[in-house]
Amino acid sequence: MCGRCRCSIRPDDIPRACNIGNRPVRFVDTDRFRPAYNVSPGSNIPVVRRDTGVDGQGAVVQCMRWGLIPSFTKKTEKPDYYRMFNARSESIGEKASFRRLLPRNRCLVAVEGFYEWKKNGSNKQPYYIHLKDDRNLVFAALYDSWKNSEGGEVQYTFTILTTNSSSALGWLHDRMPVILGNKESIDEWLDGSSSSKFDSLLKPYEEPDLVWYPVTPAMGKPSFDGPECIKEIQVKTEETKPISAFFAKKVTKNEDQSQHELPIAHKEVTKTEKPKSPKGEPVTAVGPVTLNLKREYDDFSSDIKPSLSEEAGRPYKSPAKKGNFKSPGDKQKTLFSFFGKG
Repeated sequence: MCGRCRCSIRPDDIPRACNIGNRPVRFVDTDRFRPAYNVSPGSNIPVVRRDTGVDGQGAVVQCMRWGLIPSFTKKTEKPDYYRMFNARSESIGEKASFRRLLPRNRCLVAVEGFYEWKKNGSNKQPYYIHLKDDRNLVFAALYDSWKNSEGGEVQYTFTILTTNSSSALGWLHDRMPVILGNKESIDEWLDGSSSSKFDSLLKPYEEPDLVWYPVTPAMGKPSFDGPECIKEIQVKTEETKPISAFFAKKVTKNEDQSQHELPIAHKEVTKTEKPKSPKGEPVTAVGPVTLNLKREYDDFSSDIKPSLSEEAGRPYKSPAKKGNFKSPGDKQKTLFSFFGKG
């Protein structure tokens, strides 16, 4: 879609910009034109149409309003220039508003560049699109005439044809104006017969000399005009993370904090399962492994030994004697007694 453009060309330079300098040219109502950097629908722009004179080989540079008002519009109706400022080239042969204009009402629109907006959520960033060598862009267009009720004045209006966006410009918008990039395509669009097929012309402009850059959002207002409209600005871009960041292992806050707070000796122990005492309490490693073993032994012995308080409450009992024990005074047989004389 093309809803804003820069058209600051002098009317005298229009024939050269449209490659029709070898034809006889007439100028009509060009005094209505006001050069501007921010042209919107409803403005007067000089366009080139074929002269319908005797030989039909001439051309007319005529100032027309941007935004088609069909001739069958009621005279009392208020014109809406935003309703048909563009026409889809794919459907001009189907819609009555455009089909009747295709045989004889083709025209050219020469501009220095046009604007398009990139949507980013609720924000819109405008871009200025032009040719790299600052040549003029020539758009394919259709025009019509309408007589209003105010004094019966005949008003000429036009619409710019659009097509699918080029492969290079598709990131910005899905539509773009039909750009006639050479003299052959310009002559064919302007002079073609009523039965001509224009499918080869109504296609995206794929040449690499079409360039663009961001401009101030202030030009979104039609009242904002001047060289500031095409001044390049810097646009902040969001920082992109490397794809490896999406596959990196996520560490929770607790895990990260525990790794920093543990002593080095303890970190080595946590590589395997932490040793536990019989009480189920984790053993803190504070030195060599032998300290851990001593701790385990103390814990284990304390479990099987009765506490001092338990021993104090019990009466003392001597160990029970098993079998017949001899007193210390009894003499124990020696080895000679077994081998003595019988």
